[in-house]
Amino acid sequence: MDTPGTRKVGVVGTGFVGSSFAFALMVRRLAGELVLVDVNPEKAIGEEMDFNHGLSFTRPMKIRAGTYADLAGSNVVVIAAGTNQKPGETRLDLLARNATIFREIVPQVVRHNPDGIILIATNPVDILTRISLSEVDLPPSRIIGSGTILDTSRFRFLLGQYYHVDARSVHAYIVGEHGDSEIPIWSLANIGGVRLREFAPLQNKPYNQDDMNRLFIGVRDAAYEIIKRKGATYYAIGLGLLSIVEAILGNYRSVLSVSTLMTGQYGVKDICLSLPCVVGASGIEEVLTLNISPEEEEGFRRSAEKLKGTLQALG
Repeated sequence: MDTPGTRKVGVVGTGFVGSSFAFALMVRRLAGELVLVDVNPEKAIGEEMDFNHGLSFTRPMKIRAGTYADLAGSNVVVIAAGTNQKPGETRLDLLARNATIFREIVPQVVRHNPDGIILIATNPVDILTRISLSEVDLPPSRIIGSGTILDTSRFRFLLGQYYHVDARSVHAYIVGEHGDSEIPIWSLANIGGVRLREFAPLQNKPYNQDDMNRLFIGVRDAAYEIIKRKGATYYAIGLGLLSIVEAILGNYRSVLSVSTLMTGQYGVKDICLSLPCVVGASGIEEVLTLNISPEEEEGFRRSAEKLKGTLQALG
């Protein structure tokens, strides 16, 4: 029987995002072993030491720095390696640098751990997920991009603030690119099963789409605002990665807005984008096609075309 003590997780890239995820994993103790790999071995060793010194406050777990060979037997390998997004830089500006890095990393991960699932966190995540699929012979279900899981969380948080409810009671998705062309699904957004247009009168106020549009801008541009103030985003995405890994390790079949290869959804093929997906022990087990508005469908297609154009320009 698969238990936390028998599970193994690898992290490639121990920068802010990789370390935030690793810390969350350690605190939650979803696995019995955690392997840290970094292009700078000393950085990985430093993180290993820091994590291990806190184990007496949590529960026993084997945490060690290692090489790609040490990833063998991992249920999931999270790839958070790459260069950072700079102030004023879009996620797509990162592509050329990080594509080269991924063409080196992903084949090595698969060579040493051919049966595991790869979870990609590095931006631009949708294109790097597509590039990763082209570099190795794995089914799309086993190479997952973190996609819009963080955008969706931001969306639910801000809607919760606006309507004065717990964000966990808000059911709403951001789909498409994890970036500037992402799409809010207003047509299905609800609080406890009540659509927003019906929920607002329950609080004695009218539904205001202008307010909603401004709220979405806050979701879309959140990363830029955080980067301007503290240089990078990492805690929230670390928790988002944890939720994906938890769904895989526990075979929860959770519905999460992650990035995967499109096979005709809304007329989109051969590019990775986010839609709500059922995530379980085998990775992405189902991609859900939502009954969204025609305008939202068109926005999804535009998002796909934007990413395709960027990928083609990369050659």
